[in-house]
Amino acid sequence: MTKLSSLISGIIFGFGLTISGMVNPQKVLGFLNIFDAWDPSLIFVMIGAILIFSPLHFIFKRKSRPFFAQSFIISSNNDIDKNLILGASLFGIGWGLVGFCPGPAISAISFSNTNVYLFVLFMFIGFFLGNIFQTKKHFI
Repeated sequence: MTKLSSLISGIIFGFGLTISGMVNPQKVLGFLNIFDAWDPSLIFVMIGAILIFSPLHFIFKRKSRPFFAQSFIISSNNDIDKNLILGASLFGIGWGLVGFCPGPAISAISFSNTNVYLFVLFMFIGFFLGNIFQTKKHFI
């Protein structure tokens, strides 16, 4: 049931991204371009997500376990280290350069855009290389 609920959640997320236009990298780049033709639509998508998520978070965090899993998985790592800073910086730089982050890129695959295919290919190569570096402890 966990995999099915994850699939359904991912499909709903993908539809939301598509309906809001966030699978279009120009929308994200327009939001990041504060000096020219600024597009505030990303803020409204985030506000909508927060308005839906916040009350549900407070309701469900009091539960002893999630509906579709045996337990909540909450990271105990609160460290801000060089790997976190480097990873967040690379993510932000990549998002700012091309206007895609992983969720919208996966959703945009259905639009048959070569740029999306290249982004997703290199995203998975990055995931693979990141896992190699982290498991071998050769990360910077």
